[in-house]
Amino acid sequence: MGLIEAILITVITASTPLLIAAIGELVTERSGVLNLGVEGMMLMGAVTGFVTGYSTGSVVLGAIAGIVAGMAMAALFAFLVLGIVVNQVASGLALTILGIGLSGLIGANYTGLRLEQKPPAIFGALADLPYAGKLLFSHDFFVYAAFALVILVAWFLTRTRAGLTLRAVGESHTSAHALGVPVRRLRLYAILFGGACAGLAGAHLSLAYTPFWVTGMTAGRGWIALAIVVFASWLPWRAMAGAYLFGGVTIAQLQVQGFGLGIPSQLMSSLPYLATIVVLVIISRTRTGSSAPAHLGVPFWPDR
Repeated sequence: MGLIEAILITVITASTPLLIAAIGELVTERSGVLNLGVEGMMLMGAVTGFVTGYSTGSVVLGAIAGIVAGMAMAALFAFLVLGIVVNQVASGLALTILGIGLSGLIGANYTGLRLEQKPPAIFGALADLPYAGKLLFSHDFFVYAAFALVILVAWFLTRTRAGLTLRAVGESHTSAHALGVPVRRLRLYAILFGGACAGLAGAHLSLAYTPFWVTGMTAGRGWIALAIVVFASWLPWRAMAGAYLFGGVTIAQLQVQGFGLGIPSQLMSSLPYLATIVVLVIISRTRTGSSAPAHLGVPFWPDR
């Protein structure tokens, strides 16, 4: 039971950055904007969070810095796709390339340094409860922030006027604009929210999951988060299930290597990405794509 509990705790921790980034991208795509720059925003959040946390000795300040860095990258993306109506796919890919290069430059002097401070455990006193106490209450604030984001986004998209309006913009920005909805403003807010979540997800990697900075430490998690959004059919609760599925696959490859089964480590390391490809292929074969926002990736300009 102790081994199972330890594995489950590790899966939750490994799934947290995927879940946070996926929830942010889900809101962005619900507004009709496709942002492929999640990987770059996560890297900027990771390096900025680590540099701030290492310099100030505060993990909380590091997390805030990661959020700000993600929002700054998202603001650049918003200027491109909303301000001057550049192609969303090209802009997102450019944002990822920029994030990879800029994060490597900023973190050049911090490579290999280790952060000694640990994120505060909000419910640490309850971790000693029998049975599921450690599984439920021993996590840092990043994990509970991810849970809160799922609940709040699900409530926002289904129970609030603003959330329903955001979904309407994603379905038909032309009709929404005709009714007087500020389409570009709503999409700007959605993009900034997605950037904040991506920055927080990156900060979790460098401040909690592996408390040090290494160039490219996201290792494709931004692309997996994008796949989770499609896997979840743009629904928050399914995104949560998808994040834990992919997080479990990530941990499974580590556990199998520990059992000494003789399977090549390179093959096991590729499992999360192979699972991503398989899931996307299955979805494309079994669904018509009607669950996606109708105007996802379609540019909008009020005069057109």
